[in-house]
Parts: sequence; structure tokens; C-alpha cells
Amino acid sequence: MRRQTSWRSYEEVAQYLLDQMARHFGLGSVEGKQLVSGASTEWEIDAKGITEDDEGFVVIECRRYTTQGVSQDEMGALVFRIQDTGAERGILVSPLPPQLGAQKVAASHNIQYVRLSSDSTNTDYVLQFLEKTFYGASVSEKAHARATLDATVTRGSGAG
Repeated sequence: MRRQTSWRSYEEVAQYLLDQMARHFGLGSVEGKQLVSGASTEWEIDAKGITEDDEGFVVIECRRYTTQGVSQDEMGALVFRIQDTGAERGILVSPLPPQLGAQKVAASHNIQYVRLSSDSTNTDYVLQFLEKTFYGASVSEKAHARATLDATVTRGSGAG
């Protein structure tokens, strides 16, 4: 049985997997949670994608929602964060697709949705975006060793 993934480890797993697959997103690398300066204030972002040419960045936000997708209001907040920081675009990572209004906002503001299963780990995951699906599965085997010892007891003549 897999352990339940917390939202914090979900962010870490998302950052790790996106970094491993960076070229599929047009990125050179993906860094972890950090503060990014904006025109109006500093913003904490869940991850930061660095473009392949090192000239720009992408805001990556993770929402481990398991009952409903990201709302239109939340997507609007992400749009503002992208605009205020001067990021080129955004990526939203979540197990569930955004709600319909949020999908419309994302489509009109260059925000890509990435589906990552809620119980993902660095080795066990399902990650989907556009027409691509990536699977990770770890394999563990238990080895059982059995030793057999055959002994023959021979009575010898002993000095008495």
C-alpha cells in the first residue's frame, strides 16, 4: 500500500519530475519553491522553470486538490502572479483538471495544465500533459534464501 502524499511532498515530487522532463516543457531546468520579485511585491512560487535559453522563467504552481479542480478565481490569481513577476507563462500541476472557468482563463493566458496523480512519488507516478503520458513505477522484490545442510555422523574407533 502506498503512503498518502502530503501537499508539501506533492510540490517536491512535481518539481523533481518536471525537472526530469524539462525539455518536454521547453525548459532547461526546474528549481524548487522560492520567492520571486514582482513589480508590486515578492511572490512565493511552488517551483520555477528556467527557459532553455536562460533568458526567462515560468511560474509553476501545484494544487493537490482531490475533490474539485482549481477555481476560476485561483487561476486568475496565478495569471496576476505571472504578469507581476514578468514570467513568460505558467504551469499548473494538479490531480484534477481546472474547473471550466479556470480552463478558459488558463487558455487565454498561456497557462499549461499538468495532471499529476495525488499519491505520486519520485518513482511511482502518472504525469499527463497535452497528448503525452508518463508513467513511473518502482519494482521491489523480496529474496528468500534457504540453506540446507547435510551431515553424516560417522562413529570412529576412539582410544578408550
